[in-house]
Amino acid sequence: MTALSGLIASGCVIFGVPCLPPSDASPSKLPTSEPQAILVLGGSPTREKFAAQFALQHPHLPIFVSSGSPEEYAQYVFDSAGVSRSRIHLDYRAVDTVTNFTIMVTEFEKRKITDVYVITSDFHMPRAMIIGKIVLGSRGIEMHPIAIPSKIQSENPAKTLRDGLRSVFWLVTGS
Repeated sequence: MTALSGLIASGCVIFGVPCLPPSDASPSKLPTSEPQAILVLGGSPTREKFAAQFALQHPHLPIFVSSGSPEEYAQYVFDSAGVSRSRIHLDYRAVDTVTNFTIMVTEFEKRKITDVYVITSDFHMPRAMIIGKIVLGSRGIEMHPIAIPSKIQSENPAKTLRDGLRSVFWLVTGS
């Protein structure tokens, strides 16, 4: 995993992408802004269920669900938790984790959102962090990870490498 992070970080440096805070950043210099939205990465109904409860603790934040459960079920989950439908934005354009971020980054820019909570499963979070740091970070958007515990140990590191490189490719080509 260290080699993988180094490879992706090298790509970020080559292309001038801000993947990590500056090396002289001390805790007092790191951003302290509060997230302005919740992004839920699709892939498991558990993520929407968790996000509905999380949203109750953050009643002012809009919730963006990227390629999650079918609309009727997602609405049922949020309705059952008492989350207003006016806060929920369901988007089904993404086909994978990279497109979750590349599609939603444009939406966040339009809404002038600069900080987001990102909710996904714990096993998926390392890959989501790499992609998010590259894609969201390239537009100055900070991500605040919220990992949901699962029984899955970890993903294949090759997926993280592949998607990290795809994210860098997206930066260079725009597609």
